[in-house]
Amino acid sequence: MVAIPKAPAGQKYQPVIVPDGATLPFEMKAGQAVKVFHLVAESVHHQIAPGLDIEAWGYNGRTPGPLLEAVVGDRVRIYVTNKLPEPTTVHWHGVFLPNGMDGVAGLTQPKIPPGKTFKYEFTFTEAGTFMYHPHFDEMTQIAMGMVGMIVVHPKTAPPRRLRDFSLMIHEWKIPIGAARPDSLAMNDFNVLTFNSKAFPGTSPLAAEKGDLVRIRIGNLGPMDHHPIHLHGYAFEVVATDGGPIPKDRRILETTTLVPTGTTRVIEFVADKPGDWAFHCHMTHHAMNQMGHAYPPLIGTDTAGLDSKMRRVVPGYMSMGHTGMGDMYMTDQPDNSISMKPGAGPFGPIEMGGMFTILKVRDQLTEASAAAWYTHPAGTVAGEASAAELAADGIKV
Repeated sequence: MVAIPKAPAGQKYQPVIVPDGATLPFEMKAGQAVKVFHLVAESVHHQIAPGLDIEAWGYNGRTPGPLLEAVVGDRVRIYVTNKLPEPTTVHWHGVFLPNGMDGVAGLTQPKIPPGKTFKYEFTFTEAGTFMYHPHFDEMTQIAMGMVGMIVVHPKTAPPRRLRDFSLMIHEWKIPIGAARPDSLAMNDFNVLTFNSKAFPGTSPLAAEKGDLVRIRIGNLGPMDHHPIHLHGYAFEVVATDGGPIPKDRRILETTTLVPTGTTRVIEFVADKPGDWAFHCHMTHHAMNQMGHAYPPLIGTDTAGLDSKMRRVVPGYMSMGHTGMGDMYMTDQPDNSISMKPGAGPFGPIEMGGMFTILKVRDQLTEASAAAWYTHPAGTVAGEASAAELAADGIKV
């Protein structure tokens, strides 16, 4: 059985699962009724997927930063230490708090110089899904990976067995062969991630049949909105960073748009076992390090072209001349994941980027979560036989 995580000692909420991420620990100060957290803004070495390692900025050794969890009514004291080469602040995105704690450099507070530690202290008054990020040199620091999620739980327990997931979606421009993201990019983002991982580096979301599944999705990417699509299920959008959506206002969706600067919370009951795709439906966002600046070459002879072009354009990779599906078989530049697929039960899964898998099992165990879904006999699409074609009058 894959256990649902348990709350820290003395806490009554059900913790959120952060695939490929972590939750920030806290200490309760005796006699003060305050939870103390410590965020460290710093450089981070991070692997987006096997084959692509980058030098990013983040918090506490990771990007996105660790999830902050609390309960309505909690008073929190958050120390922020700046180990970056420039000043920073932290804005608590969507959280209602005193103006002086809002984290906007020059407006509500002085910037935090390198090597200094500032203290934020406030009370969470509303339950919901929020985010945190810098509000100094935002273009650079957010583009470099300085983003994080906040979950404030209600005081009431969830109504049924719940798998509660947190995903931060993000977009990066990482030149082929480079390790440092381009923080000046305003278009042509070529690496799209869930929790700063691109498929096949993303961990799946695992649930057992009958579970209520909640997925909290945050977007602090620099520019783009993302239509996030789930296969096999319809869900309800139950909340935004502005608060819960009344039940009589909810509608069933299979895709929800997550605009930049917002959160969306979706829920559904896991009642259909299988391995279901979960991804951004902008097709370029479900690929890895596309070479957007290069022309389409369908129908041309590209034999020997890459090696010649790399003499003058390092990292050049020609687009597919018969289509794009098998480009993962081409020679790859160093430190790149151009068109890199993941291994699937029927061959390579040629999607990448902002893509992961919802694994629903009749009985969820470590072994069943790690294995591919076993389809009942006769339920997998396959090549039609001549007899089947003839019987249905199909001529090919």
